[in-house]
Amino acid sequence: MSVIITVAPTGPIATKADNPALPTQPVEIADQVAAAYQAGAAVAHLHLRDERDRPTADLDIARRTIDLIAERCPILVQLSTGVGLSVPFEEREKLVELRPAMATLNPCSMSFGAGEFLNPPAGVRRLAARMQELGVKPELEIYDTGHLDACLRLRDEGLLAEPLQFSIVLGVRGGMAATPDNLMMMVRRLPADAVWQVIAIGRANLELTSIGLALGGNCRAGLEDTLHLRKGELSDGNVPLVERARRLAEGLDREVADVTRAVLKLQLAEGTGSFL
Repeated sequence: MSVIITVAPTGPIATKADNPALPTQPVEIADQVAAAYQAGAAVAHLHLRDERDRPTADLDIARRTIDLIAERCPILVQLSTGVGLSVPFEEREKLVELRPAMATLNPCSMSFGAGEFLNPPAGVRRLAARMQELGVKPELEIYDTGHLDACLRLRDEGLLAEPLQFSIVLGVRGGMAATPDNLMMMVRRLPADAVWQVIAIGRANLELTSIGLALGGNCRAGLEDTLHLRKGELSDGNVPLVERARRLAEGLDREVADVTRAVLKLQLAEGTGSFL
């Protein structure tokens, strides 16, 4: 069984003060994504920053970042419509107009650390419908048990097409705790044909990524999820984290998927990746 490795190079929260190797500007992100592709990543999950390193949904910055990545490698692009807690939903949802291969769809509002992550039901339905029209594959980020139920309701309403693609996010304050029990419970509840990965935040990243791979899931690696390669040692960019994920997968005799295989496994729109 092949495994898709997604690199998440930046995220919305960490800064260069937290880890100087964090890429924030388009060229930095593109360079690290290309290096991660060479290390085995088939998908790039992108958050964007403005010139002051603040989270942004600016379409020009997004387009430039995507173009720079495409010049360097044929990795599949997945834009985050989560963007950052301070960015209004109406700005975030416009990112899908760039027609990336994939984009995130966050089904519910929630507490997120000390802030609020707002995803109003009407907006979520509008975004899901627009992604269907554009042929953008939703990556469903579920932070709690009820988020899965919300996604299944969208499926039943015809707004999501199977097979559904999930990211089970563990360790965000306001969502599910990062425990093996929570991961296994969520995996048992997924539709039988679902494609999924675990996103474990912070110190639980290595353990839960390993368990997710052993359970048959895909995996995500990068500085968005953990700034450290091991306790007390900051990761020198995204490549060491992707390489670690690849070693975990290969240690379980799971072949790492290239872009072509990832397109088939994720059942992306016909022609996806051919222009990258």
